[in-house]
Amino acid sequence: MGTSDRLLGYVESRKNLTGSVCGLAGVGIALTGAAGGLWPLVIAGLYAAGALIAPPERPETPRFPDADEQLDALRADFTKLRAYLAEVELPEAAAERLTELAALVEALLEPGWVSDPEHLHVLARAVRQDVPEAVDTFVRTRWWSRFTPGAEPPESHLDRQLSVLHEEVSAVAAALREAEAIRQEVHTRYLEERGP
Repeated sequence: MGTSDRLLGYVESRKNLTGSVCGLAGVGIALTGAAGGLWPLVIAGLYAAGALIAPPERPETPRFPDADEQLDALRADFTKLRAYLAEVELPEAAAERLTELAALVEALLEPGWVSDPEHLHVLARAVRQDVPEAVDTFVRTRWWSRFTPGAEPPESHLDRQLSVLHEEVSAVAAALREAEAIRQEVHTRYLEERGP
């Protein structure tokens, strides 16, 4: 199957098509009698020359998902994360902080807000890596902390981690608010300068 695909690919290639056109010119030369007894060499030589001078095949440009497709996938992952978080028992303070964080992420994932790749990366990292890791580490460590009295409670680490994540996501929201304010100001200035 692979050999026939390669053969078919070569038959349709620029090199073969250019070589074939040059080879046909060689057939025309041979029919006029200008090539004499060397007509097979002339046709083959012109085909080879055409195949050599033809531009190389360009590989097809890879297609990457655009921001909307990435957001759709991230929304689906966020739904999975929320289902996971609903099953986990957390201390009240951490649960409240996580609820605030989830509400902020959910608002940012609404269509039409996040399109900047950096902001999308921050949200994707929070949803797919940081929040699940923080919660899972807390759940695992909490069990062991019962056997090591005097150690720093895992709740404090979870609270600090969620605070940092909330700050990162809040920075994305602040950047979006600032961009919208600038956009509104520019439009107001445009309307005022345009006049009646």
